[in-house]
Amino acid sequence: MRQSSNKKREVTASLYLRLSRDDNLDGESYSIGNQKKLLTAVAKEKGYTNLLIYIDDGISGVTMNRPDYIRMIEDFENNKSSALFVKDLSRIGRNYIEVGRLTEEFLPEHDIRLVAVSDNIDTQEGENELAPIKNLFNEWYARDISKKRRISNKIKGNAGEPMGMPPYGYMKNPDGSKSWVVDEEAAGVVRRIFDMTLEGIGTHQIADILASENVLVPTSYWISKGIGRPGSKTASSCEWKSSTIVSILSKQEYCGDVLNFKTYSKSYKNKKRYENDRENWVVFKDVHEPIIDRAVWETIQERRSRKKRKKPKADGEKNMFSGLLVCADCGSNLWYHFNQKITIYNTLTVRDITRVIGKSVILPITYGLTFWKRLCLVKSDG
Repeated sequence: MRQSSNKKREVTASLYLRLSRDDNLDGESYSIGNQKKLLTAVAKEKGYTNLLIYIDDGISGVTMNRPDYIRMIEDFENNKSSALFVKDLSRIGRNYIEVGRLTEEFLPEHDIRLVAVSDNIDTQEGENELAPIKNLFNEWYARDISKKRRISNKIKGNAGEPMGMPPYGYMKNPDGSKSWVVDEEAAGVVRRIFDMTLEGIGTHQIADILASENVLVPTSYWISKGIGRPGSKTASSCEWKSSTIVSILSKQEYCGDVLNFKTYSKSYKNKKRYENDRENWVVFKDVHEPIIDRAVWETIQERRSRKKRKKPKADGEKNMFSGLLVCADCGSNLWYHFNQKITIYNTLTVRDITRVIGKSVILPITYGLTFWKRLCLVKSDG
């Protein structure tokens, strides 16, 4: 059985295909289809009859955290293949250190042949002294492209062009321009959220109302409309959260404004976005059609700023209930806040009360504890 497995491995090659906008390459030679056609022909010419295809389309080569790249590495570790074919080394990545670790350490340790067709590299025919230099130039290319894109984005952002995706309630203009237009179906939900807030309904209650009416959350709504957006690609969900409502209420874009440079990245290698200081934002007012009247938006911001929870004073005093109060459902410790005269311990939403009564131990109203709209449970020592 092992001998048969080894024979299969010897005739199995992995073809890795990658293309992203970072490559900015002209012509069709780098398309996924043409990469596959080229590598298939070369691999078969070299005697490989069983081909494993790995494709990361639309993912930058700067990061090595790519789904099919990771799957390919796992297959190499499980001895499923004896060779790696790529069009050139930049398809593996544009990260000098990581690509070097793969080509100089990982592949030789696992006895895997590397063939980079356009770079004339075939490790079975001996080492290629230029490979490290090619990897270095591939990373420089990515750095140069990133620098040019940053400059371009800065010019566009300072000119008032929206730099981010349109928020829930808007969509890209069908005419192909960068402007936003109102998505009436989603905008109706946004208006309801603001109206309910003006009526004094809290964010938790608004989330419960929308969920009870089977209103799709923003990510699921975009999926249902075939709009590609970051986030979960799973089945539709109507489970609204208070945090989603808060996020919608805070967006100044609903007044018709464009807010650029709200986030930034620290490095071309790090795709994570970080919150920018508000002083660094660039705001353009009345650029697109508003969904919410500016006076209404400002009223709600003013109300919400007054309702922000005060943090306990850092006087070093430990609360008498610290470590004793836990959630009736998940067992997590409760947090608390106070507003001068009363202390409130929060755990379950109103919707959960009917599920908890009868099985929870409810504390008496003592030591200033107030239980309205919430329940809490005393952790048992035994």
